[in-house]
Amino acid sequence: MARLFGTDGVRGEANRELTPELAFRLGRAATVYFGEHTHKQPVIIIGRDTRISGKMFESALAAGICSAGGRAVLVGVVPTPAVAFLTRKMEAQAGVVISASHNPYYDNGIKFFGASGYKLPDAVEDELEEIVRTMETNDTYYRPLADKVGKVEYHHEYINEYIDYAIDTVKDSFAGMKIVMDCSNGASYETSPIVFRQLGAEVIVIHDRPNGTNINDNCGSTHIESLQKAVLDHKADIGIAHDGDADRCLAIDNKGQLIDGDQIMVICTLEKIKQGTLKDNTLVTTVMSNIGLHQVIKANGGKLEITAVGDRYVLENMLENGYNLGGEQSGHIIFSEFSTTGDGLITALQLVSAVKRSGKTSAELAGVMTRYPQLLVNVRVGDKAGWEANEKIKAAIMAGDQELGESGRILVRASGTEPLIRVMAEGPNQPQLDRICHEIADVVKKEQG
Repeated sequence: MARLFGTDGVRGEANRELTPELAFRLGRAATVYFGEHTHKQPVIIIGRDTRISGKMFESALAAGICSAGGRAVLVGVVPTPAVAFLTRKMEAQAGVVISASHNPYYDNGIKFFGASGYKLPDAVEDELEEIVRTMETNDTYYRPLADKVGKVEYHHEYINEYIDYAIDTVKDSFAGMKIVMDCSNGASYETSPIVFRQLGAEVIVIHDRPNGTNINDNCGSTHIESLQKAVLDHKADIGIAHDGDADRCLAIDNKGQLIDGDQIMVICTLEKIKQGTLKDNTLVTTVMSNIGLHQVIKANGGKLEITAVGDRYVLENMLENGYNLGGEQSGHIIFSEFSTTGDGLITALQLVSAVKRSGKTSAELAGVMTRYPQLLVNVRVGDKAGWEANEKIKAAIMAGDQELGESGRILVRASGTEPLIRVMAEGPNQPQLDRICHEIADVVKKEQG
């Protein structure tokens, strides 16, 4: 049986793989688990994005929580990092986010945060899954009666706590700056425009009219074309793009060019080195970050910690070593002095603050990093096991590395969930990358297919 929890909670098409019955059991299981471990009535905060199925899952989760005697606090449509923040601030036992991030509206997901505001470790997710599986066949867990039945509370006004906190993370006024904000018709449509306006910026907002089915629909961080056009049309200083649940941020510079997560990390890293606020002058990032990032960070006296792909690995490294900045090329960036998870709004604030302080344009700041072409080929295989020890695959990778030399690199890794092996080549010559990538992919297919 496949593991219920994936890399970012429980995901699936709404009402097919992810059903309200499953949501009910997840809410009930979480209440049983946290009740046993805290020995008091569990308080669980529930937030959601703007998907049409969100209220259905919100109701099912709340019913499951109440059926086990918990208190469900519904905060409505809020960004994922707001739930993490509120869980910690309100001293709740857990937080739940109903979202499928950048996926289409017909998908949805359920992910949990612990009382600390951090995502649950695998071991806790495994315990929750065991409770859920037991409930499917023999639910003998506690069912309170009479006045012991759990309660539902509605507190969308708690969003203001998050807004005020976000504003307090920067000391600069953004007066005189013109910013275009793409809210992806998602969870940031209230918070991000309010915060930037209160900090003095002139804000032009696009894609802030969610209707349940238009989240991420040709907008947001996965579809930046309309933001690029708006930045140029309005002659803005910068454009900010969130994904559906607003835990990520990408940007568009004043020339209409993409500022990806690597470039955002470079800008913020260099600013923190300048201010003396980057722990050990070290940035934590994944193996997928562009070699251009490596070059500019090292050239400016910084150091890098490299992890496997996934924000959880970045965060693990940061917590283990006390580092305060890390993230991914996708724009999922963690400023640990402010957040326990990736936060698109906090990232946007730190980026715009760096631009404001520099006295330069966003294009000039982003231009300090050369973004080398990266080519990715996904090879569908019959068996992922053993590919790393395969001599022919190793020889093909070594040949590609030798050909690229110091100018590039090869990265081959297996997908975490799908039967895929991903072959990535990076360097200045795109036709060369294309050829090398496909040569390695052909060997992988022949050996593992």
